[in-house]
Amino acid sequence: MTEPQHLISIKAALQEKRMPLYHSIIRWTWRLLIGGLVAVAVLFLSINFTAIPSFRELEDPSSALASEVLGNNNEVLGRYFTENRVPVAFEDLSPHLVNALIATEDERFREHCGIDARAVGRVMFRTILLRDHSAGGGSTLTQQLAKMLYSDRNFQGMGRVEKTFALIYRKLREWITAVKLERSYTKEEILAMYLNQFNFINNAYGIHAASEVYFGKAQSDLKIEEAAMLIGMLQNPSYFNPVRFPERAMRRRWIVLYQMRNNEMLSEAQFDELKVRPLDMSRFKRVTFTDDKAPYLCSELKKDIAKILDAPECRRSDGSKYNIYKDGLKIYTTIDPVYQQHAEEAMQEHMKKLQSRFFQVWRGRDPWTNRSGGASAEEIENRKASLMALLREGDRYQAIRPKYLDAVSDRVLKRYDFELRDVDIERMLEEDRKPGAIGKALANGIATPDQAAAYRSIMRGAEWPEIKNQYRALQVAIKKVYETKTRMKVFAWNNPRLEKDTVMSPLDSLRYHRMFLQSGIMAVDPTTSEIKAWVGGINFKYFQFDHVRTDRQVGSTFKPFVYATAVSQQSISPCFQVYDQPVTIPARYQNFTNVTDWTPKDASGNYTGLRMTLKEALKNSVNSISTYLMKQMGDTEPVRGLCHNMGIDSSAKRPDGQYRIPKQPAICLGASDLTVFEMTGAYATFANKGMYGQPFVIKRIEDKNGRTIYRSLPEEHIALPPNANYVMLDMLKYNVSGAPGINTLKSEVGGKTGTTSNQSDGWFMGVTPRLVVGTWVGGEDRWIRFFTLNDGQGARMARPIFAGFISRLEKDAKSGYDFNARFVRPPGDLGIDTNCANYSQGDAAPTQDEEDFFPDIYNDELNEDGTIPGKTKKPDDSFGDQLEGGNR
Repeated sequence: MTEPQHLISIKAALQEKRMPLYHSIIRWTWRLLIGGLVAVAVLFLSINFTAIPSFRELEDPSSALASEVLGNNNEVLGRYFTENRVPVAFEDLSPHLVNALIATEDERFREHCGIDARAVGRVMFRTILLRDHSAGGGSTLTQQLAKMLYSDRNFQGMGRVEKTFALIYRKLREWITAVKLERSYTKEEILAMYLNQFNFINNAYGIHAASEVYFGKAQSDLKIEEAAMLIGMLQNPSYFNPVRFPERAMRRRWIVLYQMRNNEMLSEAQFDELKVRPLDMSRFKRVTFTDDKAPYLCSELKKDIAKILDAPECRRSDGSKYNIYKDGLKIYTTIDPVYQQHAEEAMQEHMKKLQSRFFQVWRGRDPWTNRSGGASAEEIENRKASLMALLREGDRYQAIRPKYLDAVSDRVLKRYDFELRDVDIERMLEEDRKPGAIGKALANGIATPDQAAAYRSIMRGAEWPEIKNQYRALQVAIKKVYETKTRMKVFAWNNPRLEKDTVMSPLDSLRYHRMFLQSGIMAVDPTTSEIKAWVGGINFKYFQFDHVRTDRQVGSTFKPFVYATAVSQQSISPCFQVYDQPVTIPARYQNFTNVTDWTPKDASGNYTGLRMTLKEALKNSVNSISTYLMKQMGDTEPVRGLCHNMGIDSSAKRPDGQYRIPKQPAICLGASDLTVFEMTGAYATFANKGMYGQPFVIKRIEDKNGRTIYRSLPEEHIALPPNANYVMLDMLKYNVSGAPGINTLKSEVGGKTGTTSNQSDGWFMGVTPRLVVGTWVGGEDRWIRFFTLNDGQGARMARPIFAGFISRLEKDAKSGYDFNARFVRPPGDLGIDTNCANYSQGDAAPTQDEEDFFPDIYNDELNEDGTIPGKTKKPDDSFGDQLEGGNR
């Protein structure tokens, strides 16, 4: 049927009317298409010429250089290396590794040019369109190698759109790099670079180190199943860590072997035989820095260097950060290797004797159940809980845990979006036993509101019975493992190598090592604020926790700050006399904030009633006199302010929100947890005419080309007036006059001992004109302590280390230590009377220097075998043998 003429005319008119619109659409379509192509081309060119890394970093092993920590004589103290890394050429690679890598990560590796079009298409269709996340990734080995060049895949803080564009940009950059890699290198070179570049964790960088760390052998000697396990880690080394998650690693190894069979690299018979072989990690050994000459310092220094390199002014010209592990930096320090060696030797000599004495007094007692010192039942439970926490951190526990808890933990994660930890299970079990425990934990800040809500949801869920059963089964299995005796090496003072072979259960090994007293020592030149020696513990191989920057209660070493405040603000004479009698600071007296009356006692619990000078009171650490001075000030702020001026930040708070220097009068007795670093810096003020300088250890940092990227700028400020400071020096010298070990030194010496409640901490702060040394001794746990003041005071535990250190420096002509230097009295009249002859004699005769007015009736030195001089009975130091089954 023919269409009417008038309709044809109408359509023709409409078509003619729309033609300009059609032409416009066509023009804009072409513009957008061409513009898009141009934009993509510009983006590709921009990335290609501005954002592609140098291939030399991958190809040349020398581009991944270890950074060196150097002493003040340029002697190497330690190294930071990633790269515990030894590159392996392709021709030297184990064929098992090559086959496993290609079969698992990139089957068409030898066919594509860096980008696998088929894999990209699969990802686009199945993963993106069909949401099938089991379809696998689309990255080739070459793309993965390109990705390793970048450490900026950090999308934190980005919005969804920004994150998407950033991801696309980075992906394009990786594609271009991959293509350039394929054009520049052979397939074999790319394979070798990939395996050399990968971080297998546990300080194993590259396949050479990974083979040594995990299997104790060269990569060329790896068995097929060992090569398969290492290649399996490539997907996610932390998740498939064979040390912590052996079952996961086994499952992943099975996949690698399966892929090798599918690609005809293994026969069916080989696959069936290899897939059931156990995972042998008996030769696993982490790489440590125990060979460094100052391992504790080097370990702590990493934190400081990381902050320095994060600063904009300490970055490369292009704004990128330096990498301490591969950029070949030179870190020049103030550490004197001679001082460092003498400090360590003095520590070892004394700690060996002290530990022998310690084992003697603890024989037949269990630190985790002993109630000496009035320990409550709750405290005993906390000790046991801390021991269990240490067990859970161990490799044995981490290796067994997945078998019991991984499956149910995965279900909890999916259902509640909550990652289940042992501590969470313990809290829920406590709620089962004592309803209201979760609420108490929430009120005390132990658990967060989100955690408490998750606990309650999980306990109402179907998984809770299984969680309880599996967790209890885990504890039974762990108990069996940790109580089974096995051959091992343990730390021992009585062996030249400081370790010995023995048979011991892992639990007893843990308890044995926690029973060793530790030490923290720092030596500072007060005239320059340079740190000359840093000893963070007794042996870095077995005890890697640093005690120089660890908070410990300072005891009577804090009292000189109280006396210095009184002397400087009130011009009070050290000869001023006060009675040793009860002193009470009433609740909210003047500007104090204590809510109850406070009347401290001395260690003996009694008062002598004697009249004594301030210098005698400080020497004997008489608590009532320190309290008297604090009460006269009417406020804690004068003392806190002086501490702040001496480098101890009075505004700093602990994790629980309390001030590190509490706003309570009890600080006059040392009720504050501070570090050896802070205390040594503060005491250096006394030796530097009242001037405080922040102690520093890094002089400068240079890049591998010798360009200085950081230089320290020491600053000083007045903390104490010179006259008051000299008075304090005189009092500190009086403190140690006649003290054993110090009375034979040639140096002019002042100092103060410190002992905390129950003898948990022993301190000695020693000052000389050219060196100030802070020394702390105590247990990792505060219940690891001596029972009596005779053994546990600072004069017995810490002062001998100082005396031995200074004595060694004085005898070593090559040390450069100036023992002839003397403290300089300020010119003119001090304005403070230091001549005690002008005062009537007090009732108390001068006594020996001991803690808390405890008479010094014995020498504070110990014999080589740990006996007390003048006593013939040899100590029974077999505490360790009890745990070891008598093996020495």
